[in-house]
Amino acid sequence: MATASLVQAGCGFSPRFSSNSNNFSFRTGSFGPLGSSTSSSCCSCSSHNLNFSSGTNSNWKHQGLIAQFMSTTTQGNFASSKSIADGKNEPDHLLVLVHGILASPSDWTYVEAELKRRLGRNFLIYASSCNTYTKTFTGIDGAGIRLADEVLQVVKKTESLKKVSFLAHSLGGLFARYAIAVLYSQNDSRGTQSNTVTNSLDGNSQKSSPSRQGMIAGLEPVSFITLATPHLGVRGRKQLPFLLGVPILEKLAPPIAPFFVGRTGKQLFLTDGKPSRPPLLLRMASDCEDRKFLSALGAFRCRIAYANVSYDYMVGWRTSSIRREKELVKPPLQSLDGYKHVVDVDYCPPVSSDGPNFPPEAVKAKEAAQNAPSIKNTVEYHELMEDNYTPFILLTEEMIQGLQKLGWKKVDVSFHSALWPFFAHNNIHVKNEWFHNAGAGVVAHVADSIKQQESSSFISASL
Repeated sequence: MATASLVQAGCGFSPRFSSNSNNFSFRTGSFGPLGSSTSSSCCSCSSHNLNFSSGTNSNWKHQGLIAQFMSTTTQGNFASSKSIADGKNEPDHLLVLVHGILASPSDWTYVEAELKRRLGRNFLIYASSCNTYTKTFTGIDGAGIRLADEVLQVVKKTESLKKVSFLAHSLGGLFARYAIAVLYSQNDSRGTQSNTVTNSLDGNSQKSSPSRQGMIAGLEPVSFITLATPHLGVRGRKQLPFLLGVPILEKLAPPIAPFFVGRTGKQLFLTDGKPSRPPLLLRMASDCEDRKFLSALGAFRCRIAYANVSYDYMVGWRTSSIRREKELVKPPLQSLDGYKHVVDVDYCPPVSSDGPNFPPEAVKAKEAAQNAPSIKNTVEYHELMEDNYTPFILLTEEMIQGLQKLGWKKVDVSFHSALWPFFAHNNIHVKNEWFHNAGAGVVAHVADSIKQQESSSFISASL
């Protein structure tokens, strides 16, 4: 198990923007030397395109904005180099913090201060404010577009920026995945469009070329990190844990959810699909005609999914870690050295699609009906298949296969020994410093992971 090195740094300096105004406020402080990190980089790989039919295409607006900001960013890179030569220290790495459902930027108060202290002043840490509270009910796509516009405004106002990373909690991870697809653009060395995403398994040894990998808002994408995000939605056994795994409640939840959480509820329960258009979350696991979701995600050097093993009443372990039920192996109880409650780190290389996989109970029922034909076995199998089971399982399997075409680092978190373990969903990002401080070790692990990628980026640039 890795031992974390101490990071000795003072409070950082980062401008804070408001999406509703053009005003800036700054927080200042002193800085100390940054320590080293032993957190390993995550894996990456090329993506494959899956085409689905699309509806109305609104790319024209964002493509024009992206082109404008790419030009602005190019000028900003020159300005950044000039500022360094003049002895100024302006941020060149934008880190966007995205909150979850019914939340606000204040959820990031502790994380923002801690990241400033640990990462230093070359990071501009920006907590998104465009999707606060009930705005999170308007749909993942609508919130994603608002987030993309907000990021573009930040990039426009800060000319020194060269790189971008995202850190998102819960539903915010899906907002961020949609936003990066809106912001994504890719050019080859000749300036023409290309859909090839090239990443290597080892982030340390990677010598990247942003023009080949793709850009996000005209910036080089570095880290994409989610905390307890329902990547596969919340439909299925114990994927919305506060329903306690009760079958009747899990069957009633999908049709009722839109009355409570609007359009977002339909999308999370995968009930927003049409005969000519698959559910949004399924499309977001591929490159479809209207958005390059997988290519945008694959453009990042590092993708990390933090997941609560237990005690998370909002998001299940399987959906937040992008795993199948059979892949949920009981993790160690002991925390990694220096990172309390972080119990396991799994480096998952890219996996090519090999067709749909049925869950064990469905396979068993099918084999029983075929090998020992009887009225009982046949009825049980057909009831299992006809109870809206197969369509949902196939959707989930397609999402897993799509997302696993990219490499991930999956970090398991367990608050079983915390004073308030049932606050796991809020502990994982320390929503409140007093009530959820059990997640301080997770935040430290996140900071060191980001810092490790920043170090490898500096080495690659130097080479």
